[in-house]
Amino acid sequence: MTVLLATSGDLPHGEPGAPALDAALAARGVEARWAVWDDPAVDWSSASLVAVRSTWDYTVRPVEFLDWARSLDQSRLLNGADVFAWNHDKRYLLDLHHVPTVPTAWLTSAAQVVAAVDDLGTAVVKPAVGAGGEGLVVVGAGIDEATAAAYVEAGAVVVQPLVTSIRTHGEVSVFVVDGVPCCQVVKVPVGDEVRVHEEYGGSSAVVPLDPACERMALAADEETTRRFGRRLDYLRVDLLQWEDEWVVSELELIEPGLYLDVAPGNADPFADLVAARMSPRA
Repeated sequence: MTVLLATSGDLPHGEPGAPALDAALAARGVEARWAVWDDPAVDWSSASLVAVRSTWDYTVRPVEFLDWARSLDQSRLLNGADVFAWNHDKRYLLDLHHVPTVPTAWLTSAAQVVAAVDDLGTAVVKPAVGAGGEGLVVVGAGIDEATAAAYVEAGAVVVQPLVTSIRTHGEVSVFVVDGVPCCQVVKVPVGDEVRVHEEYGGSSAVVPLDPACERMALAADEETTRRFGRRLDYLRVDLLQWEDEWVVSELELIEPGLYLDVAPGNADPFADLVAARMSPRA
């Protein structure tokens, strides 16, 4: 009974705070091993379960990553390759009809980007396939097509209004494991930055579950359940305050960091999930 925790080559021992998850799994009698997803030496078929955890390089090779995910036994892969295929491109935000989201346009041409930014006045432009704030820019009306062309050179982008509340309320992440909200983390940027990631000066802290945020997370869980015909094993729902209400900024369904370095308690519900999914195969 072994779970393989899929990670990337630059994080061979797992995400920050990984020892907390290692210990939680061991305490439940689960043998766990971190394995790099694109390492040809790994025999994924030998695992009782595969949990995608810190494969944070998939954004530069999404086709290869999705092919790998589809090659696995889907009954032994948490969430599943069909979920990954839908969630890896931020176009999925246009498919969310039962939860409010940050207004989003998915665009492929420079002319479209110029028009969208001019319409918004101040906008956030970011790659449709990307993570960690890489490639994100804040731009104002009046950009020229040459500038916009550089944004779409590598592929589609999403354009959204600048949500200024991120500098006052931060971005909230609610973790839902096996249908139950288990933790809330607030992430705040520094200064005029809008990216909340540590490499840009941002910081994260665990806060009590807010009922309004919890309701939004459960609504997102219900929405994905309707879409896929099954409840997902896990999701992280990222929320921003837009026009005085919490709205979904992103759904992280592939490899959401558990923030184990600031929220080590997240290891327990995730380990419970793994143990529960492995038990029918005992």
